[in-house]
Amino acid sequence: MYIIENYNRIRSHIDTIAVSCGRDPNTITLLPVSKTFPAKTVQDSIDAGLKLFGENKIQEASSKMELLQGDFSFHLIGHLQSNKAKHAVKLFDLIHSVDKLSTAKKIAREAIKIGKTQKILVQVNTSGEESKFGCTPGEALEIFTGLKGAEGLDVQGLMTIGPLTDDLEKIRASFIMLRKLRDSLQDTLSMRLPHLSMGMSGDYKIAIEEGATILRIGSAIFGTRSYPA
Repeated sequence: MYIIENYNRIRSHIDTIAVSCGRDPNTITLLPVSKTFPAKTVQDSIDAGLKLFGENKIQEASSKMELLQGDFSFHLIGHLQSNKAKHAVKLFDLIHSVDKLSTAKKIAREAIKIGKTQKILVQVNTSGEESKFGCTPGEALEIFTGLKGAEGLDVQGLMTIGPLTDDLEKIRASFIMLRKLRDSLQDTLSMRLPHLSMGMSGDYKIAIEEGATILRIGSAIFGTRSYPA
């Protein structure tokens, strides 16, 4: 199956890059992003041994999960509106895309209702591109301060999307900014924030070099996406 072959090839490449820059490969999670691909593709991937998947949209993920069997879990990597927090808490092991304190508090309330501690990351717009979601680096301190010790939440770190550019130094600068912001927040607030979700199919090598712990890889594993017209 080409998907598991692609996964294993990329996993091997990740491990090689990690070792080359003095990192433990076991600290880096490869998250296959299955958005736009049908449930059958995900089921075939589960049958081949994959257990973790990333999705952008709640409704799409929910419709797939209803059809799946086996041992699997999903991460939400797309933008989350606060009015959909209830559904997100029920479906996702980790939500990468929290960018407002109000949204995080809504997630916490919904998690408490069902006796869950919801794992989240705070999304930061490190590229300054208006097309991207995420709080500004300056807003991040306010969000994390408001979340420190919050019941119903396990705040695990930060997420960003690198800039859409061929300029590798701009991409690197975006990832460095997230890492430095995480380090500053840990020091300032005495919080443990182990995860940096950054790096996709085209820039994961740079992300590894700059400290990524979760890589969101889609097309390099599943192939070219076909979006609805």
